[in-house]
Amino acid sequence: MPLDQYQTVKDVADRLKVAEATVRHWIKLGQLRAIDIGKGWRIANTDLNAFLRLHQTAPRPQSDGPNGSESEGKP
Repeated sequence: MPLDQYQTVKDVADRLKVAEATVRHWIKLGQLRAIDIGKGWRIANTDLNAFLRLHQTAPRPQSDGPNGSESEGKP
């Protein structure tokens, strides 16, 4: 199992553009898995990715075009 990278509550809050209190609330509710390591909570990248997948509204559409966007009916 590869070593995971960990982020602080502040790192996650900055990345998602939410308040640190919001991230702590998700942890408290058990929605976001975190590890309490002495100086504060740490969130593994795999746990953050799982949290984001659970909260997405729908999967991204598959891209068919050369620029990574869907083709618009053009051959």
